[in-house]
Amino acid sequence: MVDPRKIEVRVPASTSNCGPGFDTLGIALNLYNTISLTPEGSGEVRYVGDRPDFHPSSLQLVRDAAAAFFGRSGRGEFGFSFNITGEVPRARGLGSSVTLRAGILAGLNAAAGSPLAREDLVGLVTELEGHPDNAAAAVLGGFCVARTCPDTGRFLDAIRFKVAPSLSFVVVSPDTEVLTAASRTALPGNLPFFDVVKSLNSLAYIVSVFAVGDYERLRQGVTDFLHQPTRVPGINGAEQAIAAGLEAGAYTGWLSGSGSSVLCAGPLENAGAVGDAMARAFSDRDTGSRVYRLTADNVGLQVAI
Repeated sequence: MVDPRKIEVRVPASTSNCGPGFDTLGIALNLYNTISLTPEGSGEVRYVGDRPDFHPSSLQLVRDAAAAFFGRSGRGEFGFSFNITGEVPRARGLGSSVTLRAGILAGLNAAAGSPLAREDLVGLVTELEGHPDNAAAAVLGGFCVARTCPDTGRFLDAIRFKVAPSLSFVVVSPDTEVLTAASRTALPGNLPFFDVVKSLNSLAYIVSVFAVGDYERLRQGVTDFLHQPTRVPGINGAEQAIAAGLEAGAYTGWLSGSGSSVLCAGPLENAGAVGDAMARAFSDRDTGSRVYRLTADNVGLQVAI
């Protein structure tokens, strides 16, 4: 029996990698997209919104998510209309595709009587995205360390920590889109052994800081040689923006996902100055940007009928 009522799923944005935690670390942020989904008897999938940045390719993304849900859940297929609203920008390294995929999956799951658990949803989003970092954070909330099968890439589990509201995440998104798929093709095929060792040292330290909640120890804690050296130089002003945020009082900073957004984490009381400094760094290089002063979302996606 399919519930015919409109279902709304609020899904948080997320920052992933957090420096060296490539395809592993993610943090849910209190910036949201809401997916509205209404089951229909036509068997079709229809977009009924007017969001300016809704790309036509996203309709296929939704169809693929629906196929994945029906294939995994064993429920009979049904059509639906959907809309997406909210403030998570597209192609800025804040998990916008995850908000859509997870929102559609959770909406279909609710309409079909919730045959899948939250961890099942994380697994499906991971399959569709190709990596679990944003998927785990957006669905589960908080700071997530995701584990995948080393042979197949299948999602296995996630360890989740709540993040205190005293820690701010200042995200500055330049007026430049970066598509994750294109960005990943530019990554190096091989890395020097000791660059990997130094990155692993930083990764373990970052996880430990979030586990104990002693965020001030993030100072000098983020060192990445895995992906940021390749990606950051291609984003005009990104390196300077992170440096400016640190100078203005943040603990640390990193490229959010594959970019183009950069993020600085630090004391809540410094968020205003940090955001202003980061935006100026982009402006000084003739790049416009938008500042988001955020905190962590410790709940993850929420479904309302």
